[in-house]
Amino acid sequence: MSIEEALERLRLDMDFMKNVSVWERMPPRPARYADFPADLDPRLISALRSLDNAPLYTHQAVAVEAALAGENVVVVTGTASGKTHCYNLPVLQTLLADPEARALYLFPTKALSQDQAAALGQFLEALGTVEGVPVRTYDGDTPTARRRQIRDEGRILITNPDMLHMGILPHHPSWAMLLENLRWIVLDELHVYRGVFGSNVTNLLRRLRRLCRFYGSEPQFALTSATIANPKELAEKLIEAPVHLVPPDLDGSPRAEKHVIIYNPPVIDPSLGIRRAYTLESTRIAERFLGTEVQTVVFARARLTTEVLLGYVRDAYESLGGDPKAIRGYRGGYLPLERREIERGLREGVVKGVVATNALELGVDIGQLGAAVVAGYPGTIASLWQQAGRAGRRSEVSAAVLVASAAPLDQFVATHPRYLFENPPEMGLINPNNLAILLRHLRCAAFELPFEEGENFGDFAKVEELLAYLTEEGDLHRSHGTYTWVADAYPAESVSLRASGDDPIVIQDVSQGRPIVIGEIDRAAGPILLHEGAVYIHEGRTHLVQRLDWENALAEVERVDVDYYTDASESVGLEVLEVYDADEHAPARRAHGWVEVTATTTSYRKVKRYTHETLGYGSIDLPPRSFETSAYWFWIAPETVDRLEAEGVLLPPTDYGPSWSSARDAARTRDGYRCRQCGAPERDARAHEVHHIRPFREFGYIPGENRYDRLANDLDNLITLCPTCHHRVESARGKRTALSGLAYTLRNIAPLYLMCDPRDLGSLAEVRSKSTGGPTITIFDRVPEGLGLSERLYELHGEMLSGALDMVRVCRCEDGCPACVGPVGPGGREVKELTGRLLEALSE
Repeated sequence: MSIEEALERLRLDMDFMKNVSVWERMPPRPARYADFPADLDPRLISALRSLDNAPLYTHQAVAVEAALAGENVVVVTGTASGKTHCYNLPVLQTLLADPEARALYLFPTKALSQDQAAALGQFLEALGTVEGVPVRTYDGDTPTARRRQIRDEGRILITNPDMLHMGILPHHPSWAMLLENLRWIVLDELHVYRGVFGSNVTNLLRRLRRLCRFYGSEPQFALTSATIANPKELAEKLIEAPVHLVPPDLDGSPRAEKHVIIYNPPVIDPSLGIRRAYTLESTRIAERFLGTEVQTVVFARARLTTEVLLGYVRDAYESLGGDPKAIRGYRGGYLPLERREIERGLREGVVKGVVATNALELGVDIGQLGAAVVAGYPGTIASLWQQAGRAGRRSEVSAAVLVASAAPLDQFVATHPRYLFENPPEMGLINPNNLAILLRHLRCAAFELPFEEGENFGDFAKVEELLAYLTEEGDLHRSHGTYTWVADAYPAESVSLRASGDDPIVIQDVSQGRPIVIGEIDRAAGPILLHEGAVYIHEGRTHLVQRLDWENALAEVERVDVDYYTDASESVGLEVLEVYDADEHAPARRAHGWVEVTATTTSYRKVKRYTHETLGYGSIDLPPRSFETSAYWFWIAPETVDRLEAEGVLLPPTDYGPSWSSARDAARTRDGYRCRQCGAPERDARAHEVHHIRPFREFGYIPGENRYDRLANDLDNLITLCPTCHHRVESARGKRTALSGLAYTLRNIAPLYLMCDPRDLGSLAEVRSKSTGGPTITIFDRVPEGLGLSERLYELHGEMLSGALDMVRVCRCEDGCPACVGPVGPGGREVKELTGRLLEALSE
């Protein structure tokens, strides 16, 4: 059955259509061509014609002409638009004219490197110069015996940033031939180089260009990107040089017809605004496509969701009579050979469906897919269109279905679908001068080549202070104005480009006695995903974590068959270290500055598949994770607090009475200083919280009038809970306040104003903050040393409060729901109204 028939069946299904927010048909677009640039080598034109790639599309011609004129070029066009010709043609022209010239191609993943090497080899065959322009791939899979040969032979070296960082720059004398003659550097998938990764790669390019200058070369750059809001700005910040932009409106490539559907799961509790689980709805829609033999990709936002959905989709496909092995998973943490096998299976049609994270967004060749189901808004418009573009790369018609979750961002998109079609995609933001990242790369650069007094590092001029610090630390020695590396360490080995901090945790399966490496995850996610007792899911197979060696970054797991997964969460504490700017002239006072964040994971719960019911709890015994970063916070002026507390909008801090201190200590002593729910012990001098089984406020204690506090604080009414379990219990009870409702709303709409990934931000709401003394909401950069997002929130303060008020007012729920102020239970019926009143007071 064709994709057109599958779509027609969906259109005739009234149960499906009543939940469709928008069904947009994007019509086919014809190709637009341009003449070959006058300076283009005739041999290249002949090769293009022999491959039926002539004439050039308009964007290809403009890009090649600018590159041949000596400009750095960034090309921003759609999926499968022929961007490779934009850099292959000028690079090959240079290499044909100069037999000593070299080029370096950088792709963010090894899979992309291998795809591009194959495509380039095909073009060189048509050109008749395979031996004259040897193309060599150099990555972690390259055999040691071949590496010297590659260094000597390769005129086009294809690698990835990680290998450049670890395997080339620290050993630059062995690569002198490449660096002396380097004329071109190609960076594909520019939009990937954002956040921590982009900040690291900018410093990597600083190191590369520093060595090029030492060897006497000044290479030209060619960059390509999917559509983002600021490609020219990002490219120029990344390479620290001017670029010529070839914008999306010059894209001359043809486009096949595509159907984009936004689907909002049905409401199952109108008063609470609760919708059917988006994971189950995504499974059902994928099943519709797979049942009509349409090869389908399902995108999930997180690794755990990917594995849970993989199990659901496999079960659904098996119920249709299909082979569950034809449905595969694809995410970060899978080993390279697994990924290559899955990619090959997709191209050959053996794999009928794949459930993936954004690891499959990039332009890896996976053949012809008919449909993409996006389970939950991926956080950015750019990412959504990348995922939608994985379907129909070559077919005549394709479909992309976004299934909205209950999160406010998803519900905003579902209720304002024009936002996706009419707004530009997000900006790519980097902060290469983030102190932690910069210092690591300065150490690497000093190892590669001594620093001279007064020398800059890229656009960063204040190098002297950092070099002096490294000298004090014993890494460098200063003599006659030169800083030389003297430490024993090999600095590149301890620097990950993909994370802001430490090395990843390696996962070993010890089921068979002999350890087998099955994956890895970044250390920051370790406490949540790899704590002892966690269920680690890999390609749909469940493993139980038996041991986590935190110091050595090693997790040991055993294969088990269980019908549940584990869900852990962090509790966050925050201390203000420095205030950069503040404004205290409005009811909502604001500031931004430098903070220390301490994240602690103390417990987890076991969640049954499909029903999502909680089966039990467990404790996590791992050290807290602390880091410094930038933050924006606002607090409520004291006079406004007094008025809102008198009106019942804000709750004053609870006075638990004179018996509270002794009752609290007695409860902790009775419970052995352990959480009664998960068993986690108190640690690091932080006491657990003590919870009232029957809420304290129900006892009617009035200071100075009665002693009902004694009844409320009776030992039988108290239990000891760790912060994580206490938060869960309070949430289940439905205890929500206007302050927590506002914090929920702001945390979820901030990414819309910043045009960033929601995972880049963290938040904390405090009834009484140590730093401000009042009700305070803090939003912070989750990346150590910050990316500059918080400063922008400080500037957008008024707009955000106004947007939050609009979101609360337009939501159709009665008392509050996941789409506005957060889910509420029986104890939180007035939260939506109170949050609205709080926002109105803050907007005065």
